Parts: sequence; structure tokens; C-alpha cells
Amino acid sequence: MNASMYSLLLLAFLFANLPFLTQRVFGIWRVAKKHFGFHLLEWFAGFLITGLMAYVLESRSGSVHEQGWAFYVIVLCLYAVCAFPAFVWRYFWRTKHRE
Repeated sequence: MNASMYSLLLLAFLFANLPFLTQRVFGIWRVAKKHFGFHLLEWFAGFLITGLMAYVLESRSGSVHEQGWAFYVIVLCLYAVCAFPAFVWRYFWRTKHRE
């Protein structure tokens, strides 16, 4: 793996975790209590941005390989696994130790 793949993995990890780490919607609008729907919307937008960046990197290195539906399901599941640390911190760890 080269540097662009490492940077893509780091970007995916950051985009997967950032929605759960801040109270701002898309890092811009501050809300009193961020609803889970906002987290999910930001998380999916980060997934799309990461996928677009992966497509651009692959097209720069040569031809883009066609993928089936199973590829996208697996990538979405791996993206969800990347979001696990911040999700646990937001919904399980932080609320448990708040008292």
C-alpha cells in the first residue's frame, strides 16, 4: 500500500468517528441536543465523501474496476466498524460515567 491508501484509510476513520464526537451538525451549526438522525446523516455523508475520494484515487492510478452490490455492503459494514469507538463513547461510555 502506498501513501494515498493510508491517507484514505485515515480519512475514512476520521469521517466515521467525527459525527459522534461533536455537538455541531456538519461541524458548522451548533445545536443543544444533537439527534441520532443528525449523526446518521453526517455519518452517511462522510461515507459518500470517502467513497468519492477512493474513486478519484483509483481513477488516477488506472482504470476503475466495476463492483457489485456485495462490495458496497461490505465497505459500508467496514465503515460502521470504523465508527464503533466514537459511537460507544457517545452512547454507552459517556452517559454511564456522567453521573
